[in-house]
Amino acid sequence: MLLAGGGHSHALVLRQWVMAPSRRPAGTLITLVSRASTALYSGMVPGLVAGLYQRSECAIDLRRLCGLAGVSFVQAEITGLDLGQRQLELAGRAPLRFDSLSLDVGALTGEGAPLPGTNGSQLDGKNADGISELAVKPLEPFLDWSEALEPGRSVRIRGGGAAAVEVALALRHRGVAARLLLRGEELHFESAAARRAVERLLAAAAIPMERQGSGQAAVQAAADLACTGSRAPAWLAASGLPVQAASGRVLTEPTLAVIGHPQVFASGDCALIAASPRPPAGVWAVRAAPVLASNLRRQLEQPGASLQSWAPQAWALQLLGVGAASGAATEPQAFRALAFWGPFVLGPHRWLWRWKQWIDRRFMARFTDLAAAMAPANAAGPAGAMACRGCGAKLAARPLAGALARLDPHGQAPPAEDAAVLAVAADGELLLQSIDGFPALVDDPWLNARLTTLHACSDLWACGASVQSVQALVTVPQAAAALQEELLLQTLAGVRSVLEPLGATLIGGHTLEGRDGAGLALALTVNGRVPPARHWPKGPLLPGDVLLLSRPLGSGVLFAAAMAGAAQPQWIDAALAVMQASQAELVPLLAAHGVRVCTDVTGFGLLGHLGEMLAAAPEVRVALDGEAIPALPGALELLERGYASSLAPANASALALLKGAVRFSSGGPLAAAREALLLDPQTCGPLLAALPAQRAPAALAAMRAAGFSEAALIGQVLAGEAV
Repeated sequence: MLLAGGGHSHALVLRQWVMAPSRRPAGTLITLVSRASTALYSGMVPGLVAGLYQRSECAIDLRRLCGLAGVSFVQAEITGLDLGQRQLELAGRAPLRFDSLSLDVGALTGEGAPLPGTNGSQLDGKNADGISELAVKPLEPFLDWSEALEPGRSVRIRGGGAAAVEVALALRHRGVAARLLLRGEELHFESAAARRAVERLLAAAAIPMERQGSGQAAVQAAADLACTGSRAPAWLAASGLPVQAASGRVLTEPTLAVIGHPQVFASGDCALIAASPRPPAGVWAVRAAPVLASNLRRQLEQPGASLQSWAPQAWALQLLGVGAASGAATEPQAFRALAFWGPFVLGPHRWLWRWKQWIDRRFMARFTDLAAAMAPANAAGPAGAMACRGCGAKLAARPLAGALARLDPHGQAPPAEDAAVLAVAADGELLLQSIDGFPALVDDPWLNARLTTLHACSDLWACGASVQSVQALVTVPQAAAALQEELLLQTLAGVRSVLEPLGATLIGGHTLEGRDGAGLALALTVNGRVPPARHWPKGPLLPGDVLLLSRPLGSGVLFAAAMAGAAQPQWIDAALAVMQASQAELVPLLAAHGVRVCTDVTGFGLLGHLGEMLAAAPEVRVALDGEAIPALPGALELLERGYASSLAPANASALALLKGAVRFSSGGPLAAAREALLLDPQTCGPLLAALPAQRAPAALAAMRAAGFSEAALIGQVLAGEAV
């Protein structure tokens, strides 16, 4: 079953499944697909724009909520729906197949006809004067824009409904001069009493209105922001679903099943009960959630059983936060609110604002308190005892070295290299091979395969090689054949998403069914080629070399803390963005700047892999600058709080290097965290390259120009006696 969209209805359904697992459909793989990893609670957005809240206070962590509910999370942009194939189409990746689908994808700005100059787009167009006009929905781009506004700026807002008024008042609270451009003569509120009350508030706040027909027509005037009602995403109508012509909202039965499509449900701003139409409002999504949860379960577990119907109330309470009567930037205590109930109006009053705050905070507490209450017992504090996945599941160095030594007790172990040389091709190039893999780091099989492939290819890139071909060993869990097919398809598509831009080929592989509860896992054999002159070993390091790190560290502690519910969603988003960036283009770039020695930082951490580089040159030492080593957002904070990957304690054996071969300097309050960062196991970690010091500035500039903005010079190689 697919839940498409992270709106309020789906968030509340997930919460119900966390609190009452027995209500979750049994024997079903459930996946939530959302454009963002967080869902903003719309009721608090005006306060967020006004500067009263931080964005984190208004955001539901969907990735964490899915983890607690036993639901897979896929972060992707939905681009279409193929009802015949029962597939949800996604941007930049393979479609997802479904047996049952629930739509809660929200809405975009634009009621009725598209905005002037937008050519049908609801996202961002230009007004008649050719000036860019940003839409208030989707919310994330609008919030990024509004947060950058400085006091004293003047903003023109197209629209006259509740959203436009709240945004104008919120900006006015921050000292931004707002002006409303109405699409007609009146504000867009249900009753004359409401319109009069809002006009008085706007006048008191010194927010002028331009009415269509009074001088220059407001619909043609230049505007900065559009708050002009909402429309459902166009792909819903394009899929063949029945929709309301004016708004594009999907028409449903009272059961929330789409008319004529019993396997598809819809709720929230993208949907409309045909027999009981209601305007888009968060209250309807909240009230619909229990009915949606019940009917999704019945439809899956009892096909043909009658479904629960829902008759939404005729009127919904709406609380509109209005700020101080003077319109000047004042303390939050001066905020007031208006209450609308059908044709009736109450306020503005401070106690109505306090009531609104209480309602909003109580709603968010249903999710923030839930995550804390449901955290696993071994994840309540620092995560040292947790069993990590990804490269954090790598066997520790000590048992690995011990097994290899016992395997050939009289031989001499070859130096550790990232890839083995298999043969010399007819053209003289070296043929290289490596193997890597691990249990799934994330529960999105496509993304997990992409990360695993990038991680495996890194072994060849660290040798200066290009990737030519790959073989895959895929383990899928015990499940129905159709589900195993989908997991395998998504996994192989994720592998190919990395290989195709490289001109590499997936040439075959093998599949296994995991037994005894084993989950999804992927291992890859990676083959490549390299000219002998560009074949980089791990050592030896030479005095006068410097060390460049291609990107930040910290993925191990971030994903360990995420399992404990301690990582902020924006930290995981930032880490995944870095981890998904291919480092293939660094190979010719580093070669052009004289790199001789290179490795990649993976499971044994920066210090462990630096130790492998030093093993080939015992006469040299390395001076590391802890302040220069870049860290992913949140990593140092988590390390300072005592979180760590389960592999980090085993990696601590590499700390012996700090007593001789490595001098580590770092000051300040995070010195201990920076030392712990040296031991953090990395999935899709950076390249660590050595090159002559005089060539480092140009190499570093080229790396940053190529998109590796946090590439850094982190250390120097010195003669032994110099340390």
